[in-house]
Amino acid sequence: MSTAIAGGGKAAVLGSPVEHSLSPVLHCAGYQAAGLDGWSYERIECDAEQLPGIVGGAGEEYRGFSVTMPGKFAALNFADTVTERAQAIGSANTLVREGKTWRADNTDCEGIAGALDELVGKQTRIGHALVIGGGGTARPALWSLAERGTEKVTVLNRSDRSAELLPLLDGIETDFIDFERDLEQLAMSVDLIISTVPSAALAGREKELGHAPLLDVIYNPWPTPLATHAASNGHLTVGGLVMLACQSYSQFKQFTGVPAPREEMREALFRHVGWVAPTGVTRQNR
Repeated sequence: MSTAIAGGGKAAVLGSPVEHSLSPVLHCAGYQAAGLDGWSYERIECDAEQLPGIVGGAGEEYRGFSVTMPGKFAALNFADTVTERAQAIGSANTLVREGKTWRADNTDCEGIAGALDELVGKQTRIGHALVIGGGGTARPALWSLAERGTEKVTVLNRSDRSAELLPLLDGIETDFIDFERDLEQLAMSVDLIISTVPSAALAGREKELGHAPLLDVIYNPWPTPLATHAASNGHLTVGGLVMLACQSYSQFKQFTGVPAPREEMREALFRHVGWVAPTGVTRQNR
């Protein structure tokens, strides 16, 4: 049985820039819904070099930190202990106080997993997935696909990151390709696409790629051009807001000791950005 940490506490999101982070919307809504009156959550401007000093110097009232770019690698290196999944992914978006030490975790993979559940269903078999990008967000995406038992993963990236990413896909048929391939034929052959890159990185290629169910980690602006093309072809699309909400639930529990009030947190997020459909799932018929 989970028990709230006595006396309340503080949490914060660390990043640079951080002023537009939506994490306070999620966590503060959770505190209100769970009746955690003694809790607060704030934004702290923090780059990778500043992270050790800010976290190491934080008062005992700070129970945890959400970490966004550019501090995710610094968070992993700073922590005294690291969860297996954060070690495997190679970065951390969560720091949790444990007495006088700090534990690093990565809940981005839960964000990806939750978004995939909405995109294709919890029990749906994924035979072949296309992941666009090879950077920091691609890593939890690949880890989540492996955990789900995906049979084949193709990674589309402008540079060869196979040496870094292959350990995340042990035992899975994997192909690393660049943008010189026939992208339209590839997109038509896969079960889903996860795009982890800024929309500008795909400028002019969206029409070729928009031929499968899509998880696009971007949430502002939404829909992305790629999501628009996929939806116009009748495919379900899920945006980054769903991922953002799903990655926050485990953080909330790790910080407070209380299960996250998921529905209330999610609804608050979507109300804040003015989405009409609180699911964040969009379909545009042919």
